[in-house]
Amino acid sequence: MTDSSDSDSSPLFEAKEFAEPSVFTPEALLENARRQKDLSKRSVPDICLLDPDGDIVRQLMATGEARKDDAWPGYHTDLYRFERNGEEFGIVGCAVGASFAVLVAEQLFAAGCRFLVSITSSGQIVPKDDPPYFVLIERALRDEGTSHHYRPTSRYGTLDDDLGAPVEQACKTVSRPVYTGATWTTDAPFRETETAIDSARSEDILAVEMEAAALYTFAAVRDVPVVCFAHVTNQMGQTEDDFEKGDADGSRDALAVIDAAATAWRSLD
Repeated sequence: MTDSSDSDSSPLFEAKEFAEPSVFTPEALLENARRQKDLSKRSVPDICLLDPDGDIVRQLMATGEARKDDAWPGYHTDLYRFERNGEEFGIVGCAVGASFAVLVAEQLFAAGCRFLVSITSSGQIVPKDDPPYFVLIERALRDEGTSHHYRPTSRYGTLDDDLGAPVEQACKTVSRPVYTGATWTTDAPFRETETAIDSARSEDILAVEMEAAALYTFAAVRDVPVVCFAHVTNQMGQTEDDFEKGDADGSRDALAVIDAAATAWRSLD
């Protein structure tokens, strides 16, 4: 029996008044978290990082370089602080997927972040090198749900041009290769079929990941600077050496990329 409410349309594309403000705001969430947890109000560092795999956070904690910020009011995450080259950074680990990444990004900017960098492990689509290597994501295919609540449907979420050019230039100083190109953002990593992969390959997409399209769409709508990198570490589990990131689980290479992005952003500040 077919439900009379069934139709060919999807609620994902219905009832979206994009210019209308949200009733629920990140500021309200943070304010209530501070009240419930009896936390003082403290701004996060200017530059914050999303580390979906958590490898960077774990390495910084293991070496004693990072400390937990006990004033961070997020309900679902911990924020850590660390310093490099005289710059303090904030970092949140294990915020995997588009909806979680944007949830945290909204909170970080509401708490004082001025520039956000995301580095996520990703699967190779069009080979540029032997993994591991990095891709500066200039555009990301919007095959996820979160971005469609922020902006009308378009095929890609894109990196801001004014930010992309200096970041790309700064990344030329990084020892590990950093290529520039497109990725495919999906909510369903275990539905990466041959047909879907072939379609992505036909658009010269370099890698598949789970956050960038939503983060870039959020950034464009909120008018905040966000840059996303794909750390290409695997061929989707098709070889016995997949998911190897290198020394210190790739965290040292990732931090060098972050340093380059931070330097580029500061040059615009």
